[in-house]
Amino acid sequence: MQHYRKGAHTVYDLKYHIVWITKYRKPVLTGEVAIRVRELVREICKANDIEIIKGHVSKDHVHLFISAPPHLSISKIVQFLKGKSSRKILSSFVEMQKQFWGRHFWARGYFVASSGNITDEVIMKYIEEQELEDEDQNFKIGQQ
Repeated sequence: MQHYRKGAHTVYDLKYHIVWITKYRKPVLTGEVAIRVRELVREICKANDIEIIKGHVSKDHVHLFISAPPHLSISKIVQFLKGKSSRKILSSFVEMQKQFWGRHFWARGYFVASSGNITDEVIMKYIEEQELEDEDQNFKIGQQ
C-alpha cells in the first residue's frame, strides 16, 4: 500500500530527489563538517514537516530523497536547506570562511526531480479514459 501523508485538509504523496553542491565543488564535506551538515539537514526537515526517505552527504554534494507537504514549494525547501545550513556551517567552522568568502558555502542552483508510484503515462491514460463530451485534445469536460 502507498504511504500517504496527511495534513489538516490534505492527503498527499509528494516526493523529491534533490541534489546540491558546494561552491567551487570543493570536497569539504568530510568528518565533522559532513556530520554537522547531516544534523542541520535533519533539523531543517523536521522543523518543516519534511520526511527524509534517504540521504547521502558526499565530499562535494548532498543527495536527499524527501516527502514534503504540498504547502511548501520545492524552491522554498531548497532555500531553507541551503540557506540555514550555509550560515550555520560557516559560523561553526571558522576556517571555512577563508575558502568560502562572501558567506556562500553552497553553489548556486540545484537539481530536483519528482518521484511517485505512478508514471506520467498512467495519469494521462486515467484522464483520457474519463467520460467525454468535448473533443478538446488535452483538457476535456466530462458528461454533466
